[in-house]
Amino acid sequence: MRFGVNVPNYGDRAAPGEILRWVTSIEELGYHLAMVSDHVALTPDVERLFPAPFYDPFATLSWLAGQTTRVELGTTVIVLPYRHPLLMARMAASIDQFSGGRLVLGVAAGWAPAEFAAVGADYRSRGRIADESLRAMKALWANDIAKFDGSHVRFGAVATGPRPARPIPVWVGGHSTGAMRRAVLYGDAWHPTSVPPGYLEQIGMPQLRRVAEQRQRPVPALVPRIKLRITSRSLPDHSRLLGEGTVEQLRGDLRALESLGATHIVLDTTYPGETVRKPTEHYLGLLEQVASEIVDLETGEVR
Repeated sequence: MRFGVNVPNYGDRAAPGEILRWVTSIEELGYHLAMVSDHVALTPDVERLFPAPFYDPFATLSWLAGQTTRVELGTTVIVLPYRHPLLMARMAASIDQFSGGRLVLGVAAGWAPAEFAAVGADYRSRGRIADESLRAMKALWANDIAKFDGSHVRFGAVATGPRPARPIPVWVGGHSTGAMRRAVLYGDAWHPTSVPPGYLEQIGMPQLRRVAEQRQRPVPALVPRIKLRITSRSLPDHSRLLGEGTVEQLRGDLRALESLGATHIVLDTTYPGETVRKPTEHYLGLLEQVASEIVDLETGEVR
């Protein structure tokens, strides 16, 4: 397995120097992937969970591409209906070129009605727009000249350069049947986040396999984002998320994900609505502990 980290690009401690400190530390520790989040309009429903300031993910990753050499850079997740796919495809391809083929694009359909209204996007059609956006972006990345004619997304023949340095991996987030269908049809991986123990084994993966069988498509890779909160005492499974608990509980969660075939795991120290963060040293210390005691990042094995 490969291991990544969700880097907080929003909130009271988000600043260019702190974001860079996170990412350079992650790279030095040997983690494989650094990911940032996306919101465009911090309406009250969004800001309550994701406090300002909120740094734009495309701009942030462009900046980080020039200050890192090995670690992959990604999004968890871009809200597809907020931007035209021509714009997203061009920005993503540019970042992939600037980074030497290190971009991973996590995407989703979105959830915040007021934010959709603020940017003039159609909330009720968000699933269909997300599907068409992914189809259009893949056409733009694969051809020197591309055109697209959908119900919500249309454009005539356009030159698409720069093309990505590599086929950009697309991770599709969300837990609904529609999100799983999107992952099966248009994604390289399914990217569930913040789930309790047992969910993926008992509900998530069986449902994903059913959708893939119905569509006669391969089952996409499993690439979950889980919490990272190490406690001194064991937590009951009914009141915790994957990644929360003692070192032994985290180790057990990682082994369970390995048995499910997870190819990547993204560790997340953030909590929606958390208005005051601890110093960066605290979180980097947790990541160092994981790398030294729980996971061998060179081999990808759980210790």
